[in-house]
Amino acid sequence: MAEHAKWTEEDLPNLTGREVIVTGANSGLGLCTAQALARAGASVTMAVRDVAKGDGAKAQIIGNIGSDANISVARLDLADLASVRDFAQTWSAAHPAGLDLLINNAGIMAIPRRPTADGFETQFGTNHLGHFALTALLWPALIARTFSRVVTVSSQAHRMGRMNWDDLMGEHRYSSWGAYGQSKLANLLFTLGLQQRIDDAGLGVLALAAHPGYSSTNLQAAGPAMRGSNLGEKFVGIGNRILAQPAEMGALPTLYAATAPNLPNGSYIGPDGFFEQRGHPKVVDRSARAKDVADADRLWLISEDLTGINFPID
Repeated sequence: MAEHAKWTEEDLPNLTGREVIVTGANSGLGLCTAQALARAGASVTMAVRDVAKGDGAKAQIIGNIGSDANISVARLDLADLASVRDFAQTWSAAHPAGLDLLINNAGIMAIPRRPTADGFETQFGTNHLGHFALTALLWPALIARTFSRVVTVSSQAHRMGRMNWDDLMGEHRYSSWGAYGQSKLANLLFTLGLQQRIDDAGLGVLALAAHPGYSSTNLQAAGPAMRGSNLGEKFVGIGNRILAQPAEMGALPTLYAATAPNLPNGSYIGPDGFFEQRGHPKVVDRSARAKDVADADRLWLISEDLTGINFPID
């Protein structure tokens, strides 16, 4: 389909027989993504930190699309590498035929500084390192299937991101928005590094990225809530109601990246509207820093060192 066409969820292909994992699938973009893929026939694993909320989201999806939806819920805490390992091992054992689509969707935004279970700054640890580890541990399952894809959800905030190599964890100086921008830039550098290694190895896997524009989800309110800022929560709520597009629209770039044919390796998908804030999905550009091959390689090696996981692709 031509890029200028207004692609919608109705353009999803039949995904019957496809195995899919969506992280952070209990709300917002992840919930919309999981529902759309299940409606198209995929077998979807909703990988969530809170299983009770995941079960509620599963019930909501079944209520929307029918009891024949092939959906399961599994616990995954991206801020805890032990949880990432447990999830990957359990899922892989239960699905020996492999994985068609991994959607690295879960994320947190602009929260006060705090450590993960492994001592990482939480935004970098969750948004990047957790997904890096998950992708690495699921790599054997991904290469077991033909034309599998890894879609990592970034953000327009990557444009304000800088890789603070001397202080990646914000131990000396921390800005909640700066840390978020760094983590979203890391998502794109990871996609770049992964695609280059896929190409070098001659594999058929696609590493792609997407961003939702400005979409109405509970992501924006997490930071103000953690800071105890009622005014901040109200401001976010007003912005979501007036300016943001619905989460269903925000999920379209991810769904397009996950399924559209003939996408170039490493494609980045976002909305086609004003400043990519809203609209239908198309291939978009990224910042010069997100195209830096040397930084992508540096981040890759640091990520392997920090997680203790050697990505089985080199």
